[in-house]
Parts: sequence; structure tokens; C-alpha cells
Amino acid sequence: MPPPGREQWHSLVRDLIDSNAVMVFSKSYCPYCIRVKDLFTSLGREYKALELDQCDDGASIQGVLHEMTGQKTVPCVFVNKTHVGGCDKTLQAHQDGTLAKLLGDDSVTYDYDLIVIGGGSGGLACSKEASSMGKKVMVLDYVVPTPLGTSWGLGGTCVNVGCIPKKLMHQAAILGQSLKDSEKFGWEYDKQVKHNWSTMTDEIQNYIGSLNWGYRVSLRDKNVRYENAYGEFVEPHKIKATNKKGKEVFYTAEKFVIATGERPRYLDIPGDKEYCITSDDLFSLPYCPGKTLVVGASYVALECAGFLAGIGCDVTVMVRSIFLRGFDQEMANKAGTYMETHGVKFIKKFVPISVEKLEDGAPGKLKVVAKATEGDQIIEGEYNTVLVAVGRDSCTKNIGLEKVGVKVNERNGKIPVNDQEQTNVPHIYAIGDILDGKWELTPVAIQAGRLLARRLYGGSTIKCDYINVPTTVFTPLEYGCCGYSEEKATEIFGEENLEIYHTLFWPLEWTVPSRDNNTCFAKIICNKQDQERVIGFHVLGPNAGEITQGFGVAMKCGLTKEKLDETIGIHPTCAEVFTTMDVTKSSGGDITQKGC
Repeated sequence: MPPPGREQWHSLVRDLIDSNAVMVFSKSYCPYCIRVKDLFTSLGREYKALELDQCDDGASIQGVLHEMTGQKTVPCVFVNKTHVGGCDKTLQAHQDGTLAKLLGDDSVTYDYDLIVIGGGSGGLACSKEASSMGKKVMVLDYVVPTPLGTSWGLGGTCVNVGCIPKKLMHQAAILGQSLKDSEKFGWEYDKQVKHNWSTMTDEIQNYIGSLNWGYRVSLRDKNVRYENAYGEFVEPHKIKATNKKGKEVFYTAEKFVIATGERPRYLDIPGDKEYCITSDDLFSLPYCPGKTLVVGASYVALECAGFLAGIGCDVTVMVRSIFLRGFDQEMANKAGTYMETHGVKFIKKFVPISVEKLEDGAPGKLKVVAKATEGDQIIEGEYNTVLVAVGRDSCTKNIGLEKVGVKVNERNGKIPVNDQEQTNVPHIYAIGDILDGKWELTPVAIQAGRLLARRLYGGSTIKCDYINVPTTVFTPLEYGCCGYSEEKATEIFGEENLEIYHTLFWPLEWTVPSRDNNTCFAKIICNKQDQERVIGFHVLGPNAGEITQGFGVAMKCGLTKEKLDETIGIHPTCAEVFTTMDVTKSSGGDITQKGC
């Protein structure tokens, strides 16, 4: 039972909030309370203040406010029945225009309802969705050229220098392997088979160009204004847009979405920006890179190394520590081992310390000096191309975030947001790769952007779900996963609470060419304390992305090992292996396969 008078205090507080346009629960001696009351006085707004230190039931009323709002301190401010917060939040609401809106001040007008900074997948999705709900929307997008001068059109990293060209070049390498396999299936051909880099890049760039144009048309059709200009905050609701000729134009908006993405990180050693390339340069490189050193063991590094080797380039990967940091390490190591047995060379536990040009050309010749990460050993090597793929940096510098008070994680440059993708500044939101602690994946950014627009303008309450997001690394032997890695699952749930099922498998298509038996691998991680629910899904094999997509849906629905066992597999496929897995890691049983 609540203590005597609790209902009356609730009723009193609610009556005060309902009957006063501005209600301030205050304490007469509190400097923060005085500051808030002075603010409303300066705005010419009448307010009602209840000084809790002067009330007999002040402590009880403050307890009721805590129950209602979660706020323990004063001042506790309500405007037109909406809880604004304490001193800092009230002052911030005044600065960003939220307070004026709550007060019903219609004199505040903006050029746009929403300005989106960044024309990648997430920004485009958000802008078009907002416009479809009747809002006036602008997109600012500007690609700062790489040190070698490479730039591209609308659509962001994925379309221009990421997922799309990467997957198409991966397909080029797969076709090369298929040509070799075809002889065992009876195909005979006399024509000399060789790969033409220029033909491949020209066709891929033509396709990307069609996508760039399609995005521009789509924005026009949705009545979204697009400006090829660099956006930088100058005031809480004002942004400066600078085009490639240096012309500056200023725009205002009620709300902003930051969707600026990331760009490749360099090594910060002599010669890196002068002579090395990144994935931003590779996909439109006008010549075959030739003998290539790939620096890094990220998914970008291994994917690029894989397809370059697949089309016939001499490829070496220099690895500082581990493969695919953040991914399941058993799977990562198996993917690396497969590459090593298929022509990719690895230099492990070394880092470059300088890059020097030896010869000009297309490609030219470079000398790389590297140092061991353990000890003082120095090695040198000569390559035609050095591709740096050691990670990516968020594009959050030099866009004026400090001018409007948006907090940034100083360690990684990413922006912390709440579960609504809202930054610490209420009218500024962020989506995509720049979010702190979230997935750096195109479909995630698209989903988050659409849902954000629907919440802002469509009355929706649905939030982006960042749990159980399926993804695939397009290494030569593709790696698909969803949920926890074995390392993370062990850390969270404890090894004793996990049952891990695993098996090797041999795709039927590979049996006739007699290649790569017992290299493909499947693993599921189950929580024994929750009906053996599948909390980690991992597959290493052909078409891993296609396989993982379907199982990702099943995991959203609460997939268990029992349900997998009850599912009839499609034979002969690779995916059917997940319906017949019966060997656990803890048993130590043999998982090698003798046939398909």
C-alpha cells in the first residue's frame, strides 16, 4: 500500500503541470533553479514555480517527480505538460529551438524540416522516407578526394568503393575458378584464357555510374533537394555548404541527420599517402595492380587480397596480429588458411615502417621496409602496388560538431546515440558507420535511416534492431555469420553453458574437380540454459551470404537446435548441413567428411 497522502501528492503535481503552461519545481536557494527561472523571465514567459524547500511536503513531492520522470534533482521543468528536464536540458532546449516549439512560438522558421549530411545508403534512405511523408528535405553530399585524387558520385562507400565493386570483383575471381573446374565437367576450349583488368573495371564503373544517376533521379522524384557540397555546422540550426568551387551557402533546418560514414585509415609512415592506395582507389584503378602487398587483416584487406589473387595477381598480405578482429577467430583462421593454400602469401607479425618509390609506371615499383612486432627484425620487399587496409576512420572531424555541442567518442571518433539514434543534442541524429558501438553495415544504415524518418514524421515507435544482424565476408571461401562469435558467447554466457555443434563439409560441385575437401566448415553456438537456442551461426563455404540470410531470419524468430533437427534439408546443398549437425566440440568427435 502507498503511504498516506501519496495519491494527493500525485494529484497535486499533476494539477500543477496541467494548469500551468510553464511549471518549474524548484528550490529557492538553488543556483540552477534561479538560472532556469531567469531564462523564462528573459523570454517574457510567465511561469509557476513551486519552491520545494518552502513546502511542508517538499521531499515527498520531489519523490513523486522522481517516480514520474526518473529525474531526482531540481529544477524539474514542464512546458505545456511536456517534461523538459533540469537546468542543462532546459538551456539546451532553448539553444536548439525545442523550447520555442514547446512554448508554441511560431516565429521560428527554417529553410528545411530536415537536412541530411551524407549521401550514402543510410542518408538517402532517411531523406527519401522523410520526404515521402510531406517534409521539406535536403541532402548534402561531398566526397573529399583521396591523396591520389580519386573521387566518386552519389551513393556512398557501398555503391562506389565498397560492397558493389567488391562483390563484382569477387565474382570475377569465382569465374576464374569455375573455368578451371569446367574441364572436369567436360568443357573443352582452345582460346587462351586470361584476365583483362581494364575490361572488368570499365564494366563495373559503368554499372556504378548507372547507380549514381539512379540515386539522383530517385531524389528528384521524391522532391529531395540534393547539393554536391560539404556540410559543416556553424550554429545549432544552421549549416554551411561548400561546393567544389569553394562557394559557400548557408541553410537552416529544424532537424539534422549526420550520415557521413567512414574513410580508410593510413599508416602514418613515410610514403604511405604519396605511394600507397586504399580501397577508395582500387576499384577504379586504371591499370592492373600487378604484384601487390596488402597491409592489414581486416575484412577489406582479405577480400581485396582474395579477388586480386583470384584474377591472377601475385599477392602478399602483411598481418600485424590477427585475422578479422571482432569476428569468430576459428572461422577467421580457417578463411585465412584457405587463402594461403590458394596462392596468397602471408607475412605475419610485421608492420611497414616506410614506402619508397623505385620506378614510375602503371604500375610502378615500390620498396617496402617492415619491422617485426616482436623483436627488431627488419625485412624489405619490392611490389608494384601497396594497398593499405588497416581500418577506417569516422568522418566526424571538420564538420562543426564541436560548435553545436555534439559529443564524440574521442577514442574512435564515433558518435554515441540513444536507442532512437539521437545524439546528446536533441535535434541532431546520426546513423550508419559513425555510430559508436553499432554495426558498420550498409543494410543496417538503410534500416536505421528509414525507421528514424518514420519515428520523426510518421508517428512510428519502431526502433532499429542491432541484435542478430547477419553479415558475410567475401573472402575466396566466403564466411557468413549471425549472432555471437565463440569468444564473445563464452565471455557472456560461460563455456559451461554453451553447446557448440560443428562439422566440415564438401560441396557437391567441388567433388568432380576433386578439390578442397574438408575445408568448408559450419558451426552453431547454442545456449544450454535457453532450450539450446542458437545464439551464434557461422558458415565458411560457397554462397555463404545466401545461406546466412535465411538463417538470420530464423534466429530473429528464436531458432533452437531442436527446430534445426526437425527441419528437412534440401539435398544436395551446402545449407542442409545445419539440419544434420550432431557432433559437439565437447565430444571431440570426428567431423571430417568422406563425401558430399
